[in-house]
Amino acid sequence: MSAPDPALVDLLGLVAYGELLAFDRLAADARLAPDLRRRAALSEMAAAEIAHYRWIADRVTALGVTPDEAMAPYVEALRAYHDSTEPKDWLEAVTKAYVGDAISDDFLREIAGGLDGPDRRLILDVLHDSRYAEFAATEIRAAVQADPRVANRLSMWARRLVGEALSQAGRVAAADRGALTALISREGVDVPALFRRLTDAHTGRMTAAGLNN
Repeated sequence: MSAPDPALVDLLGLVAYGELLAFDRLAADARLAPDLRRRAALSEMAAAEIAHYRWIADRVTALGVTPDEAMAPYVEALRAYHDSTEPKDWLEAVTKAYVGDAISDDFLREIAGGLDGPDRRLILDVLHDSRYAEFAATEIRAAVQADPRVANRLSMWARRLVGEALSQAGRVAAADRGALTALISREGVDVPALFRRLTDAHTGRMTAAGLNN
């Protein structure tokens, strides 16, 4: 058996730990929900995250690497992001799901283009279902409509999330063993252009949810 592509292993490790943390976060955030309908919605999101983790972990194992080994370089960086952006209430929780998860999805969608067919499909399959983004956006818009002052608070929270996400990206880059960076480089990704696309997509989502950039 040939040695696995280290770039693929590192990417899958990053995604796997992100999914595991997302499960923990959403399961905890569900308890902030104001009613059972909303609690169930976030609990369903959490269930999807742990299912996605299993898909990634199975693929890592098939490559001859343990999931723990693949995830280890990213534990500190990703945990630091979530620890520094713990929501205080329901609206902060759904805004974090709406803003933070979408930025992560956009990044992974861009990077997945450099993978072979089956692994590209696997990464794309674990991206968040659009109905969850729509659920979060609906919650935000309803809250803003009920109290326009909410828009400023959630806009500031969203900006903080983006700032922490960028810091997280720097920590991930510092933790990377070089293979993931090589994957981006060998595909000829224009990093400044990539960040512009991520920023533009984020701006569009903020507008769609009734928040200020």
